[in-house]
Amino acid sequence: MAQQMSAQEFTGPRFKLVLVGDGGTGKTTFVKRHITGEFEKKYVATLGVDVHPLMFNTNHGPICFDVWDTAGQEKFGGLRDGYYINGNCAIIMFDVTARITYSNVPTWHRDLVRVCDNIPMVLCGNKVDLSKERRVKPKQITFHRKKNLQYYDISAKSNYNYEKPFLWLARRLSGQPDLEFEAMPALAPPEVAMDAAAVAQAERELQEAQQAPLPIDDDDDF
Repeated sequence: MAQQMSAQEFTGPRFKLVLVGDGGTGKTTFVKRHITGEFEKKYVATLGVDVHPLMFNTNHGPICFDVWDTAGQEKFGGLRDGYYINGNCAIIMFDVTARITYSNVPTWHRDLVRVCDNIPMVLCGNKVDLSKERRVKPKQITFHRKKNLQYYDISAKSNYNYEKPFLWLARRLSGQPDLEFEAMPALAPPEVAMDAAAVAQAERELQEAQQAPLPIDDDDDF
């Protein structure tokens, strides 16, 4: 998807998207799949943050998400409030092959809500291309239902469901439920291929999990 102008020149709607989650969950890989963001990223030295402007063409005109990627700062425990301030939306990412990264999702959510209050958020389970190593099963992913978030299985390396979190957020932020992307995002070619049967099974399990009653306990872990 070619853009006629750079992100710096863009004067249309743009939103600060805060991308959080444990180190190693694939946040940087995910954001770098989008070619425009990798080409035009800038570094905020005071916060140790890479900001990637990701451009999308929609049927309501182009929009830009300025994606704030912690670039490893989460290793030091607790991101500074400056990272979250003025955030318009957020993606919380965990790794479906590592249970601890899902266990920590409530902490990331709590930090976001403390500073940003009522912004639209998407929970993403990354690395679903590693289906044989999946440790967080669809039926175990209930946090988004308790907190009214959207959830997607994704695979950064295969581009699977890449656009879905952005499309959901764009619809919420624009107030346009009919908003669609007019072209696929400008993504780097997939690094791995997804197993079609595994994808179909996971999608079935996710649909079934959405219909199941929520656990009675208040524990956000599993």
